[in-house]
Amino acid sequence: MKRPIKKVAVIGSGIMGSGIACHFANIGVEVLLLDIIPRELNAVEKAKGLTLDNKVVRNRLVNNSLKASLKSKPSPIYNQKFASRITTGNLEDDISKIKDVDWIIEVVVERLDIKQLVFEKIEKYRTPGTLVSSNTSGIPIQFMSEGRSDDFKQHFAVTHFFNPVRYLKLFEVVPGPDCKQEVTDFLMMYGEKFLGKTSVLAKDTPAFIGNRVGIFGIMSLFHQVKELGLTVEEVDKLTGPVIGRPKSATFRTVDVVGLDTLVHVANGIYDNCPDDEAHELFKLPEFINTMMENKWLGSKTKQGFYKKVVENGKKSIQALDLDTLEYRPSKRAKFATLELTKTIDTVIDRFKVLIKGKDKAGEFYRKNFASMFGYVQNRIPEISDELYRLDDAMKAGFGWQHGPFEIWDAIGIEKGIELMQAENIPVASWITEMLKNDTKNFYTVKDGAKYYYSIPSKTQEKIPGQDSFIILNNIREAKTIWSNAGASIQHLGDGVLNVEFQSKMNTLGGEVLQAINKGIDLAETEYDAVILGNQAANFSVGANLAMAFMMAVEQEYDELHMSVKYFQDTVMRLRYSSCPTIIAPHGYTFGGACEMSLHADKVIAAAETYIGLVEFGVGIIPGGAGSKEMALRASEGVLKDDVKLNKLRDYFINIAMAKVATSAYEGFDLGFLKEHKDFVVVNKDRQIATAKQHAIQMLEDGYTQPTPKKALVYGQQALGMFLVGTDSLEKGHYASEHDKKVANKLGYVMAGGDLSEPTYVSEQYLLDIEREAIMSLFGERKTLERIEHMLKTGKPLRN
Repeated sequence: MKRPIKKVAVIGSGIMGSGIACHFANIGVEVLLLDIIPRELNAVEKAKGLTLDNKVVRNRLVNNSLKASLKSKPSPIYNQKFASRITTGNLEDDISKIKDVDWIIEVVVERLDIKQLVFEKIEKYRTPGTLVSSNTSGIPIQFMSEGRSDDFKQHFAVTHFFNPVRYLKLFEVVPGPDCKQEVTDFLMMYGEKFLGKTSVLAKDTPAFIGNRVGIFGIMSLFHQVKELGLTVEEVDKLTGPVIGRPKSATFRTVDVVGLDTLVHVANGIYDNCPDDEAHELFKLPEFINTMMENKWLGSKTKQGFYKKVVENGKKSIQALDLDTLEYRPSKRAKFATLELTKTIDTVIDRFKVLIKGKDKAGEFYRKNFASMFGYVQNRIPEISDELYRLDDAMKAGFGWQHGPFEIWDAIGIEKGIELMQAENIPVASWITEMLKNDTKNFYTVKDGAKYYYSIPSKTQEKIPGQDSFIILNNIREAKTIWSNAGASIQHLGDGVLNVEFQSKMNTLGGEVLQAINKGIDLAETEYDAVILGNQAANFSVGANLAMAFMMAVEQEYDELHMSVKYFQDTVMRLRYSSCPTIIAPHGYTFGGACEMSLHADKVIAAAETYIGLVEFGVGIIPGGAGSKEMALRASEGVLKDDVKLNKLRDYFINIAMAKVATSAYEGFDLGFLKEHKDFVVVNKDRQIATAKQHAIQMLEDGYTQPTPKKALVYGQQALGMFLVGTDSLEKGHYASEHDKKVANKLGYVMAGGDLSEPTYVSEQYLLDIEREAIMSLFGERKTLERIEHMLKTGKPLRN
């Protein structure tokens, strides 16, 4: 059944409700956001002489909530102008408008009685056949649907988003007892395809999948931290990026989410899961009860496991001592076991090393993984019939790089059992049976697809829904046709190649550039099109700065000059090859990676693409054709000279301020992406498959090699504008002397030099002066100081 979603109503405008409203606005859907009316006037309204009947007063709660959400960081919306897609109202004056929407989402307080009152109101005005869902994080759906009509029940499910809605990908779908299968299927599809989520089908059990397993993990740590004598900093060091978890790790994450939120879910599991074998683990430790009494809830109360303090004008972070419950200066955590993993770039390969540690860290990992394996084995079939759904939920909802069964696979199933036995944790019968059947893995990859162990069939079955994705992990081994130490090339089928960066942080060094050129060579001779795409955490942090720094320090200027030219030439090949070139950026797309995006035939960007020319932060200008390209883009189109000069000035400022788009949609505003040429994908998992579709379409449309472009440059007219601007910034103490020098070099390139009148010049002309400018900056001591500081600290230096 075709079910277009043109308009949704969101009932409840708190953090979650406003976040959900913003995310639907992100994808182009009209939103009606409703909340209750205030029962009394505030001081401002009284001073203005307003009454409770005034529309401003009646919509105060919803408008203030949405306004606060739009101001929050990180932003819930891709571009502030998308907020115009949201209309606000209240549950008394505007509830009748829900008759015109396609989907009604309830996001009110977690109380069954209040939810039932809201559903009663919805039923009065809802058009039959309209979808209704609740964002509850644990109230049983059978209770929420009591007393509702058959049509309501047939279209009713839980759709549980995770906060922050824009950034966390988990979308749990829990169908009601009478929900039609077609409704469940639609919600699963819509979450993946349109909302960009990982849709996970869950059962109607307390806390569903993500929170049931995730809160177990956190509660388990709360108990282990005392047992092993670990500090909060040590636990965060052990449970962060080293094992593929977010930087906020455990205790910082609880501070961000709010201790009260965690306690609410933990209490819900404790109260509603009396038969859970880990039932007592969900009982709050004494230090948590004390923190709750003291209102040490985290960021919302300015202190939790950590707090920021200001002493003598200096800011510092203090950590909570769990023994004394007093704050003390935060200490850096260090473990010998973690040192052993420093040379292991791939997270999945670290687990075998971590559990062998001889120190407190090794003991922690053995206990931690044993308890997690013991817990998840028993949740099947209670919370899900398929084990892969538990892994999907933890990856999408808690930001884990690998789910518990994937980690168990990495360690080895038998080794995992050893860890459990050491902690007296019984092994589930289905695991024992699986090993008896000579199945040694929960997952296998074959024929480009991932398979999971199905308990009912006792065989490996294909994970459904993969056909719309190209997952490089699944095809790399079988489809790689060329590789070097920094990159590999896969044939995706239909003559389309993919160049995958595999260097540290996907930096663009000589090996990656060689792979790009090789990919284009192959596409021009034996194949048809080339994509630059990877599925790492970030697309690329840009050129290999450490290599450039070494050459500059050792004054190997000829070699450095050749490297810059090789980079420029490679970028220009992306534009002027005889085959379609497509780039698929996501996450960090900085410097040289942005320059490549500027020159490919088409960009298929993930919505979460943070793209920008950031070179100013290290005292250089974009030297891989980026300065040239922004000058060219400013001159394009049938526009008057003053309009083009204003555009040129804006692009100059963007580069000089190292502006980075906070979403692909902002990338259009900053000029890094082009309307009607480049394309945005909300679900990053679909990105490479979408890029392949576009490549095939370009070939079918009769792709022809582009002809060289000319740029209109304004010479002294533009240069004067730039020099006046940089001079005033220095005089106003907004820029240092070296900032001014770097900016003037950029201005010279973007003006096309000091030509006496507006002139059309070739791209090569601009590339040559761009290269000359960046080379001169590499010879500056202050630039080298900036580069060195960035390499050491990851932060820019103002000198």
